Amino acid sequence: MISVSEARTALLQLCTRTEIEQIPLTQANGRVLAQEVRADRDQPPFAAAAMDGYAVKRDEVERHAMFQLIGEAAAGHRFEGTLKPGQAVRIFTGAPVPDGADFVVIQEDVERKNNLITIRDHPGNSDNIRPSGGDFRIGQTISAPRILRPSDVALLAAMNLPLLPVRRRPVVALISTGDELVMPGGSPGPNQIIASNTFGLKAMLEDFGAKVLVLPIARDSEASLKTAFSLAHDIDLVITIGGASVGDHDLVAKVSADLGMQRAFYKVAMRPGKPLMAGRMGKIAMVGLPGNPVSAMVCGHIFLRPMIQNMLGLPAQHGQMQTARLTHGVPGNGPREHYMRATVLEGKITVSPKQDSSLLSVLAEANALAVLPPNAPPAQPGDRIQYLTI
Repeated sequence: MISVSEARTALLQLCTRTEIEQIPLTQANGRVLAQEVRADRDQPPFAAAAMDGYAVKRDEVERHAMFQLIGEAAAGHRFEGTLKPGQAVRIFTGAPVPDGADFVVIQEDVERKNNLITIRDHPGNSDNIRPSGGDFRIGQTISAPRILRPSDVALLAAMNLPLLPVRRRPVVALISTGDELVMPGGSPGPNQIIASNTFGLKAMLEDFGAKVLVLPIARDSEASLKTAFSLAHDIDLVITIGGASVGDHDLVAKVSADLGMQRAFYKVAMRPGKPLMAGRMGKIAMVGLPGNPVSAMVCGHIFLRPMIQNMLGLPAQHGQMQTARLTHGVPGNGPREHYMRATVLEGKITVSPKQDSSLLSVLAEANALAVLPPNAPPAQPGDRIQYLTI
């Protein structure tokens, strides 16, 4: 049995970084930018009006000054002439500032009669002009790797970058195992339950950036499990759920070994999640998760997240450890690192009194995993303990 940190290190060594592919900007949200990119234009590409008003010369701006209106500039439509002393151009937000102008008097400060305007109120010190290149210049970079957010996509569009180099999403195959399982919407027999782990892990892995394939449930026979494995081709990672323990019906270890898996480790000093197995089947990484639903989901947060991050070229981390003050006492811990479902609110953490690894309802109500190190002493109300946000 190895420690959590040793297991994480071993799992990362099983990962292979995915290749770089070019995708259109419209598909970029949530993808991992793989290479630095550069703007191919200035933004804005010209000095532009920041307000609706009148473009004039700055040194002529004063209260009661009068100007002759000679034209108009709107977004997408430049005034083609050059402004001379005593002249003004009606201008709208986003329009190019005419040649010869360097100040926009906002329309609220101006009185207009036909083609004559008068500055009625003090116009202030702001020139109300967005300078050329005020947002970014040609050649400005966006660094990689980074997960692209909607604001990044908007910036990349403004930089005029229609194609982007990103890491291919890792393809993960999920295989649930067990005669007791029925897919949601099915008709379970009197001794069966619904396969929930598959769908929680699929959602989790997709949040991490993977593409997930849900394979048919493997029944408790070597033939069924081998058939399920045979469907896991053209993938980066295969994950089995259940069947990784040592019972008579836990066949994952034997079948995967028969299929050539080189085991990296089996069993981790943690709870929940002790019966975790991992290795490599040729070019494919393989992880065998425990069947208890909370155990599988906790292992997803602790181990699968850094694996997917590593494949995507991101820093591999299971989340930032934080601390909060306990609202109540917590008993001392045993020899295994303990991840307990908890709720953090306003800097205080409450650990659920129910920690059975079959209770998904408790996990759904939690927003954190309180983390107790091995052999931690009892904690008192007000003590700080570590937690991970989930």
